[in-house]
Formats: sequence, structure tokens, C-alpha cells
Amino acid sequence: MKKFIAFLMALALMVSVCACGSSSESKDSKGTAKSDSDLAYVQDKGTLVVGITDFEPMDYKEKGSKDWVGFDADMAKKFAESIGVKAEFVEIDWDNKTMELDGKSIDCVWNGMTLTDEVKSAMDCSNAYCNNAQVVIVPKDKADKYQTANACKELQFAVEKGSAGATVAKDNKFKFTEVKDQATALMEVAAGTSDAAIIDSLMAAAMVGEGTSYENLTYTASLNSEEYGVGFRKGSDLVEKINDFFKTATQDGTMQKLAEEYKIQAALIK
Repeated sequence: MKKFIAFLMALALMVSVCACGSSSESKDSKGTAKSDSDLAYVQDKGTLVVGITDFEPMDYKEKGSKDWVGFDADMAKKFAESIGVKAEFVEIDWDNKTMELDGKSIDCVWNGMTLTDEVKSAMDCSNAYCNNAQVVIVPKDKADKYQTANACKELQFAVEKGSAGATVAKDNKFKFTEVKDQATALMEVAAGTSDAAIIDSLMAAAMVGEGTSYENLTYTASLNSEEYGVGFRKGSDLVEKINDFFKTATQDGTMQKLAEEYKIQAALIK
């Protein structure tokens, strides 16, 4: 009888230990231990993995360099430093940004991301930090003809897949082809394989016109107004951290200094 009771006690203890182990070792789809805190997860691995595309002046590489720079890239580095980690940048397919985020391939999307209803339903987002618009890009010698959205309806556009530019193209019932990114959309117009492109106004100011690589292109009609924000996984406690960071960076002049460096100061939200 004593042996039987001892056996039951041992069995109960084993079940209890197994249950505890199962709870503490709960894994996500990548085999990483789950945590209620995104901040703790990022600090534990020592990196904030930032999902981006090549988008001057927000995230880009200068000729001959392997380092990502730009307004968003530099701000991401400073934010990562503020929480005790390093920023690591990963180029993503913009159309797959939510999947990359949820799968923990990246920890945030910080790339001049427009705060659309779709984005805000799929992610937890920071406060807006920058104003923007989607604008039409055409060859300079055709600019006078395409100053309004209605005049542009005859054009064949190139737009970044999954972008705000693609959305406004659909809203305006434009004919369009989706391409990898906004830089590719510009290349399509320059090569004559598309009549026009729709890109962010901040990129347009940096990339087309006199003194740029696309001197023969210009921007005409503004198709909307929008705001930029940073996206995190649903329920992420990094949102509060970045909103505090933005507030401090605005008050101490950090954001304004970087905006002046990358010539986007007029677009900042005060």
C-alpha cells in the first residue's frame, strides 16, 4: 500500500513538472519562446530588425556603401540605441510586410509607411511623425499635359506593389502595373516602359528633377494627403516606447536636425 501511494505521489509530481515545462517553453512558429513583451524579446536578442525598402530619403544606400542611411534609418538606429539594442535592416517585399512582422522575420516596419486603415488594422502603429502625399511622375516635357488626376487617366502607370501608390491608382481607376518598389517605378518611366509612376512626394523631391539621377522627370498632380508611422506586431509594448522616443526627439531637436540633413523638414509633424 505504501509503495502504491509513493507511486501516485511520484506520478503527480512528474505531471506537475511536465505541465510547468510545457507552459514556460511555449514556442511561436519560428521556435522562439513566446513572451508577452516585444521589448523584452528584442532586448534579449540584442537587435531591432527593421523592415525596409530602398526609398530615398527615408532608407537607402549611398553609392559604394553597404550601410543604410536616410531619415528613417537614422531615426531607427537612435531608437534602437535608446532601448539598448542595435538596429538591423532587412529589405522586404512591401506587399508581405505584415506577414514578415507576424512571423518575426522583422520587429517593425519603418520605411515611410502610410498609416492606411489596412495598415492600422494589421499592426499596432506609432503616432504619425511625417506628412506625405502620393504624386504623379512623368517626363518633364509632358508635365503641362498631366497636371490633374483626370488628365492622367489615359496613362499607363508603374506603382510599388502593396503600396499607398497602388491604392490611389485603384481609387482613381488608373491603368497600372505593380513593380518591386518605388525606385523601380521611376526606372520604368525613365526607360519609357511606363508612361508615369505614382510615388511618395518626399521621394519625388529627392529623386527627380534638376541635380538628381532623373533630371528629365518631374512630379505633377498630388493625388491625396497622408501620414507616416512605424508598425509593430499587434499588442507590442514597443509602441509606447517609440511614441516616447518621438516626443523626446522632437523636443531635443534630434528629429529636426535629421530632417534638415535629408531635406524633409517641411513634412515633419510637430
